[in-house]
Amino acid sequence: MSTITLPNGHPLEYVEVGEGGIPLLLVHGYPLDQSMWKPQMEELEGVRCIAPDLRGFGASCFSPSPSTLSEHADDLAALLDALKIERAVVAGLSMGGYIAFEFVRRHRERLLGLILLDTSPRPDDEATRAARNTTIERVASEGVGPIALALGAKLFADGVTRKMRDTVISLMALTPRESIIAASTAIRDRADSRDLLPTLANTPTLVVVGSEDRLTPPDVARAMAAAIPGATLVEIDGAGHLPTLERPTETTAAMQQFLDRLPAGR
Repeated sequence: MSTITLPNGHPLEYVEVGEGGIPLLLVHGYPLDQSMWKPQMEELEGVRCIAPDLRGFGASCFSPSPSTLSEHADDLAALLDALKIERAVVAGLSMGGYIAFEFVRRHRERLLGLILLDTSPRPDDEATRAARNTTIERVASEGVGPIALALGAKLFADGVTRKMRDTVISLMALTPRESIIAASTAIRDRADSRDLLPTLANTPTLVVVGSEDRLTPPDVARAMAAAIPGATLVEIDGAGHLPTLERPTETTAAMQQFLDRLPAGR
C-alpha cells in the first residue's frame, strides 16, 4: 500500500494498480476496505485503479473517520490531487455510492464517469434512522462483533460460500468502534440525492445491482438508472449486496464494457 498525507494532516492509505489508461477511483462500502475490489483490480484492463481505505477503515483505521460524507468526498479529491489526476471515473458501492453522490456535489468537474453499485440516492426514512441510532448505541456498549454478525447475515445472496461470509464478517469486526459510529452517523444524516440524478445527463453512468440484494434491492437501482439520462443498468444474477466479491467475473465484465465505451477509453 501507499500513503498520502491529506490537507487535514491525516494519512490515507491506498492501493494503485495499473499504469496509464482511465483513472478509476474505487470507493468501498461500510464497514469494509479496499480489498472488496481485489477481483476488479486484478482483472480490469486498460485502467489505472486507485482504491483507498477510507479514513477509519482498513489500513487507514488510525485516522479518524469523518462523521459526514462530504469529508470523505474531499479526501478523495485530495487523493486525486496527490496523484496529479485531473479527472477520474468514480465507482462506489453502498456507502461508497453515497460518497460518490457527495463527490458529484462538490467536485463534479473532476468526473469522467460514475459507477454506482448496490447503492441508493434516497435518504434514510424514519425507521431506518432509528435502526442506525440503535446500531450506534449497540456498538458503543457491546463493541463491533455483534453488529458485524448481524450485517453479515444480510449482505449476501443465499448461495454464497461460508468461507466468503466468514471472511467478510471477520474483516468488518476489525473496524474500530469509533469508525462504525462515525460512519453510521454520516450515513444516517446523508442528503437526499435524487435531485442530482437528472443533472447527470453529461456524465456517463453505470448502475450495477445484485439480483438478490436485500439492502438496496433491484427496484431501487432500476428507479435510479431510469432517472439518470443515458444510464446503463446491469443486474448481476445470483449476487447480493457485494457483487464485486460474490460474482466477480460478471461484475468486472460489466465495468470493463462500460469503461471501454468511454471517450477516454482504449
